[in-house]
Amino acid sequence: MTAAGIDVSKASLDLAVDEQTGVTRFANTGAGIAKVIKRLKALGASRIVVEATGGYEEPLLEACCDAGLWIARVNPRQARSFALATGELAKTDAIDARLLALMARVFADRLRCHVAPLPWQRELRDWLRRRGQVVTQLQAHKQQAAMASTQVRKLAARTIAALARELAAIERAMQALSQQHTTPALRSSKGLGPVFQATALALLPELGQLDRRQIAKLVGVAPMNRDSGNGQGKRRVHGGRAPVRVALYMATLSAVRWDPVMKAHYQQLRARGKLGKVALVACMRKLLGIVNARRRDELHAEGQLAA
Repeated sequence: MTAAGIDVSKASLDLAVDEQTGVTRFANTGAGIAKVIKRLKALGASRIVVEATGGYEEPLLEACCDAGLWIARVNPRQARSFALATGELAKTDAIDARLLALMARVFADRLRCHVAPLPWQRELRDWLRRRGQVVTQLQAHKQQAAMASTQVRKLAARTIAALARELAAIERAMQALSQQHTTPALRSSKGLGPVFQATALALLPELGQLDRRQIAKLVGVAPMNRDSGNGQGKRRVHGGRAPVRVALYMATLSAVRWDPVMKAHYQQLRARGKLGKVALVACMRKLLGIVNARRRDELHAEGQLAA
């Protein structure tokens, strides 16, 4: 097995091969990625690992998937913990690339192959990112305008109006695109609005393909054990896909008010003495499990129809 690690930055890609000295640097451009693909094929790389780098790794991931190469994306925290476990305290691009190659070999059976999103999912993902940026800017300008003088408030009002128009245009585009692919499972409960539907379609393609525990852990709403010996620590949620979790949180806020099942579950948890936020996270997990089960049933039905 040939294992490779690629450290990704905005401008460059550092390629290392496990048990080989030297690290090769390529430009993080279309031409540079093409050279990396050619090099990986020549090496016969069977396991390739990169870490998430704020989106800079996505063109490489998609190119590797299109070329039929096995590649996995890992959380930077996981990669850094692995580096510390090997005793490597220093951090450079070359060191990171070599450690990712080692990780690809050691965890070959535990890593999950990255599946490239479809073109419409990539477009929807970009719309979601832009929406998040506009919402953040809109909130910041509104807060600043509330504390500003009259003249500054007038200028801020123009920016706020422009951002509001852009947000409306973005949401129309998102809704038009997501409506073509939204299934009944994604709108089967109150609270599952257009933003949640778009987020699930673009950022949670595993929905319906994992069991309820796996999907809860993937999103980051599964309580993690912290036990040692006779001691039992407090369970806490940890990690997961933050954008999906935010959309699920907003959907759950609405569901516990208007959906009878979710409302009853929330009230039951509160009656048992659970704190409000703890009960809400439990409701997030339950709502996600319900949607996941319904989506799983849809996938099974589609498979039966195809057969």
